[in-house]
Amino acid sequence: MKIGDKVRFISEKGGGVIAGFNGKNIVLVEDEDGFQIPTSISDVVVIGEECYDIKIPTAPASNHHDIASSEPEPADLPITFKPQVEERKGGDNLSLYLAFVPVDIKEISTTTFEAYIINDSNYFVSYVYSHAENAGWHLRSTGTIEPNTKLFIEEFDRSILNELAHVNIQLFGYKQDKTFILKPTVDVQLRIDGVKFYKLHSFQENDFFEQDALIYPVVENDVPARPLVIDTKKLKQEMMQKAASDSRPLKQTARKTGNTNEPVVIDLHAHELLNTTAGMSSSEILNYQLDVFRKTIEEYKKKKNCKLIFIHGKGDGILRNAIITELRHKYRNLPYQDASFQEYGYGATQVTIK
Repeated sequence: MKIGDKVRFISEKGGGVIAGFNGKNIVLVEDEDGFQIPTSISDVVVIGEECYDIKIPTAPASNHHDIASSEPEPADLPITFKPQVEERKGGDNLSLYLAFVPVDIKEISTTTFEAYIINDSNYFVSYVYSHAENAGWHLRSTGTIEPNTKLFIEEFDRSILNELAHVNIQLFGYKQDKTFILKPTVDVQLRIDGVKFYKLHSFQENDFFEQDALIYPVVENDVPARPLVIDTKKLKQEMMQKAASDSRPLKQTARKTGNTNEPVVIDLHAHELLNTTAGMSSSEILNYQLDVFRKTIEEYKKKKNCKLIFIHGKGDGILRNAIITELRHKYRNLPYQDASFQEYGYGATQVTIK
């Protein structure tokens, strides 16, 4: 409090302007008539635009006898005061993260997890958080996050990790009661790697939690995370510009052994498929990899119980996502799963011919 602040009394009606102080605990409140009222500093509150006036209805007179109306106790009054939002230096760039925190990191094999959205900026952020479900989307959470805070979304166990494989966050930022620089709306799709929830080192020390956490950037310093989905129209246009024939020789990709029960391993890394990628765009390379995937399926589709191991690597998940999309829509009768981590690492998918 300082001289000149407008204040209201807490325990009774009225208020005024601070005219001075008498010691550490007494404030002199000057009312509208110019009288200075010594008041305990704990019995006044500074006001801005907030209004603490509460209209107390009075009981009507009956039989010429006034019925006294009593004011509510101070503790029963609603709290309307909200502190002003504190802004930090460098916080005017929009940064937002999706975070997962193990409830008991010492029991990583059985623990549940908490999901948070972190707003690391001076903006209020309204968001929609969804996961992919069949051909549509399912809403998980929506709301507004205050500046420089984190918001708890949900607690879950590993049984829903498949739901989180493909999530979407849409958001826009703004400031209240002041001018601000308009930020573009953000629409980002992320692939959440379920394997990471089984590995202790996936959860790292960070600036937002006292415990280790798995954190995915959604937008960082006004730059949205790279999109997960492929722009099919752009891909088709680039492919049509490419000549129908390509002289690049295809390397031998399938590794077979004498044992007919062992799986066929197909490495879809570009450097394994092509002698050179010079002059090829990323979309052309991806289409080449998918073409090898399709041809392999067609080659082995009549060999029942044959297992095909497609090594696609982890990377940003675009190739794996494209393969899973093919399996879900074009090869629905073929079961698939993550291949053995011990044998093929964390970037391989096993397809079984039925």
